[in-house]
Amino acid sequence: MPKIAIIEDEIYMREELTDMLGKSGYDPVPITDFENAPAQIRALSPDLVLLDINLPGPSGFEICKAIQSGFSGSILVLTARDRLEDELHALGLGADDYLTKPCPMERLLARIRNLLRRAPGHPAFLKGRGFSLDPDTLTLYAPGRSFRLPPNEGKLLAMLLKNSPRIVSKNELSQALWGTQMYIDENALQVNLTRLRKTLGKLGFENVIETVRGQGYRYLNDQEEL
Repeated sequence: MPKIAIIEDEIYMREELTDMLGKSGYDPVPITDFENAPAQIRALSPDLVLLDINLPGPSGFEICKAIQSGFSGSILVLTARDRLEDELHALGLGADDYLTKPCPMERLLARIRNLLRRAPGHPAFLKGRGFSLDPDTLTLYAPGRSFRLPPNEGKLLAMLLKNSPRIVSKNELSQALWGTQMYIDENALQVNLTRLRKTLGKLGFENVIETVRGQGYRYLNDQEEL
């Protein structure tokens, strides 16, 4: 789960960002000790820093400059300052992106996804028929909408997409769900697959998981039909 540090002094905005990021499948970590923010960032080693500019004590510009040494994550500046010179200054100090408040949360999440996707070692999105799946957050993205899958359903879909069009055995799916190659319980596995099929159906993605009798299950690509 990607970790995102939030450096924002306005309490309601900080709480809103924390809640929104948590519901979107991230691990938000608010930082309120702005004087020691660079040291905390280095200790936390987050995947991304969401950074305001107007802060009591050191400014966001100063923090941005201070955390450059030894920090491999991304920095997204989110501020009410909309002057071009401020944006250019932040980018010149090492920020990866710059957004002005107020900002639609959908736009902010899209920018966060783009920055995390560019990070070294970040797994690529998995492609389905008409959607993509973020294997970190188990969030399904389709044109104009997104949906965070329940953990078991997301793990099953990720396993099927990674191996499509190969048949995935029940033992492999058990490993994905419960961390063991031992095939645990047919009913438990079928219940989770039934839920996944229903969820995909409600989202408009029907008949994409095939049961192969005696072998397992597979996700059908665009060239195949049930």
